[in-house]
Amino acid sequence: MPVTSRTYWLTSPCRIRRKDESLVIEREAGDKVHIPVTDVRDIVACAETDINTSVTALLNRHRINVHLLSYYGDYAGSLLTSEVSTSGETVLAQARLAQDSPQALAVARSIVDACAFNVRRVVDRKLLDRPYTVLQNSIKEAGSTGQLMSAEGTFRRSAWQVIDTKLPDWLQLDGRSRRPPKNAGNAFISYVNGIVYARTLTAVRLTPLHSGIAFLHSSMERQRHSLVLDLAEMFKPLFAERLLLRMARRNQLKTHHFDRDTNQAMLSDAGRKLVIQTVRDELATTVSHRALGRPVAYDELLYLDALALTRRCLEGTPYKPFRIWW
Repeated sequence: MPVTSRTYWLTSPCRIRRKDESLVIEREAGDKVHIPVTDVRDIVACAETDINTSVTALLNRHRINVHLLSYYGDYAGSLLTSEVSTSGETVLAQARLAQDSPQALAVARSIVDACAFNVRRVVDRKLLDRPYTVLQNSIKEAGSTGQLMSAEGTFRRSAWQVIDTKLPDWLQLDGRSRRPPKNAGNAFISYVNGIVYARTLTAVRLTPLHSGIAFLHSSMERQRHSLVLDLAEMFKPLFAERLLLRMARRNQLKTHHFDRDTNQAMLSDAGRKLVIQTVRDELATTVSHRALGRPVAYDELLYLDALALTRRCLEGTPYKPFRIWW
């Protein structure tokens, strides 16, 4: 899994054109940037982007995916290349595991537990200790994914209340709201979550897994990739809640970074550029991996988690979802 330096981010409206084996980014301001396709793994478009069929053919040949985010940061869709990593053997094993209720539920339980562990780690270990214990008991007793997601929702509400005690009034969440976010704090989290989802989709497509066969979220999801929803859960706290708290504490977020109206908010142009740059830097941050014995970028952690689930499907190796250890 390459580091995020091979992800190209489009932060302002532009056109993508083709010149030989290069992509030409034409911005509204009139400037042009030439990028060899060998320097790009995928593209995250955070603003309106115009792509023609010639570019699409070039992207497909070089396996470059384009992920599109809406103005609010919600995942809007992707231009995905043809499947070349997906393995029939793996998909069959993945489907068998997903249809084995006890085994699938075990995977779902581990995902919910790891997600809550990471939330508690980045928000407040002491204040969330009791809600986390309650969640763990609920996880053991849950007999369906619906019950698991309900228990997770209860824990999340406790976490959002704690987060608000650490934020200035104008950034407080006052509960989670989406599509559109109702305030600045929710706008920040929604935007970062959209980026995490796009990066997780890229990671999954580098493995033999099928992105539509899930264990926690419904595999009947049509507009989004269900497995990506599963795996992104553990990584959202690492980026969204953690960065919101850190940037608020450092006074990096200002009111002019958000456009607010009655019952809705979104990042301003300046806000999007700041958040995107912050997430890019974070994705490239490295940490010493305890099992591999080498530094890995945060971006690579998504891929390693997808590989761990691949081994669970093919070899029966216990799946241990990502947990923040540093």
